[in-house]
Amino acid sequence: MKLLVIEDEPRMNQLLRRGLMEDGHTVDTCESAAQANERMQYADYDVIILDWGLPDVDGVALLKSWRNRGVATPVLMLTARGSSGERVLGLRSGADDFLVKPFDFQELTARLEALHRRAGAMQLGAATLGDLEFRRSERVLACGEAHVELTSREFQLFAALASRPGDVRTRSEILAQVWGSNFDGDPNVVDVYIGYLRHKLDAIKTKRVAITTVRGTGYRLTITAAPPASTAGPGSATS
Repeated sequence: MKLLVIEDEPRMNQLLRRGLMEDGHTVDTCESAAQANERMQYADYDVIILDWGLPDVDGVALLKSWRNRGVATPVLMLTARGSSGERVLGLRSGADDFLVKPFDFQELTARLEALHRRAGAMQLGAATLGDLEFRRSERVLACGEAHVELTSREFQLFAALASRPGDVRTRSEILAQVWGSNFDGDPNVVDVYIGYLRHKLDAIKTKRVAITTVRGTGYRLTITAAPPASTAGPGSATS
C-alpha cells in the first residue's frame, strides 16, 4: 500500500514510518494539516493514518474538509481520546476506522489491510465516462460493441486520470502515482503511455472521451456532453 501518516509527535511519526516500511509499504509522513494538504496535491494514497491532535487544525476538522471536497481515501484515525462519544464524532466526520493509543502494531496493520481491501472491492465495478465504459475488474475500455484491453500500466494510468476527470494531472503526479515516488527512469515514459492510451481510445471510436495535453503542465481526461436529443416530431417540417 501507499500510505500517508499524519502524526505531530516526532517519535511516533518515525516509529510508524519505520514499522510500516518494514512491512513493505510505501510511506510518506507529515506533522501538520498544512503539510498533509500539500502532500495530497501531488500523490494519491491507498489509506491515510490521521492523528486527532494536530498543531494547526485538529484531525476531525481536517477530515471534514476532505470529505466536503470529495476526497474518498480511507482514513484510520489515531488518538488518545477513547470515549465512545469521541469515537462516534470521528466516525461521523468521515473516518473509516478508529484506533486508540496505545495500540498494538499488528492490529494497526490488520486494520489498514482491511480498509484497503474494502476500498479495492468498491473500485472493481464498471464506471461510465461519457460514451465509454471502464470495466476495472477486466481492465477493459468499451464503447458500444467495441472494446480494448489495457496492460497493467495502462490501466493504472487511465485510472489515475479517470479518478479526477477534467482536472489537470502533472507529469510528476502521474509518475508518483503510477510508477512510484522512487522512480528514477526517463519521465518521458508518461508521454509514451499517454500515446498508447490515445491509440486505444481511437480504436474503439469514442466520441466524447479524450486525453488532452495541457502544454507545459501535464494531461487531463476530458468528457464532452452528449449532443441534445432531437425534439422534432414525426410530423414536423422544415422550410
